[in-house]
Amino acid sequence: MRRLTVTTLVVLCVAAAGCEALRYAPGQAQKQNAWLHNRTALIAAQTARDEDTSARLQALTGLCEVQSRAFMADYGLPAEPVKAETAEDVLDESNYELASVATAEAAARPDAWDLADSTLDLAIGLAGLLGGVYGTRAVRFLNKARTKTKALKEIIEGNEVFKDRHKEYAEDFKDAHSKQSPETKQLVTVIKG
Repeated sequence: MRRLTVTTLVVLCVAAAGCEALRYAPGQAQKQNAWLHNRTALIAAQTARDEDTSARLQALTGLCEVQSRAFMADYGLPAEPVKAETAEDVLDESNYELASVATAEAAARPDAWDLADSTLDLAIGLAGLLGGVYGTRAVRFLNKARTKTKALKEIIEGNEVFKDRHKEYAEDFKDAHSKQSPETKQLVTVIKG
């Protein structure tokens, strides 16, 4: 009973959070980029005022600088801020590279397999806290689940390699899997996606 309860709680927590909410914590490149964005917006707003541009452009750059503070606050300050005292500093080629790296980091999401492993680790830790007979049984059950998850991953990856190498058998492959239950098809689709 406790095994089912622990497993159910873990699954419900993950389901409630949803996959879209899962993100890695911002890395140093993302923190540096957020800080640099704020500096860029600040310098742009100052430049717009100094060059006596239109009121509209001054208002836009001023708003951009204020909005940029939220990104910096969300990401946190970098361990080593980028030198950005002047427009020339900001426009340095290395900052374009930093923006590309930060964009790639921001787009990264946890891998479904990593998430499954982390969830199982959490469940095993919780089962260990329960202790006793139920805790031992739960740990055994969760270790089996981890082994099965790893096997499923290897099977799906092997299937994808086979399909890539043997495109002439694609229809036969689809036909062989057409009798899978809707639940299995959905699970495979989620794992592949």
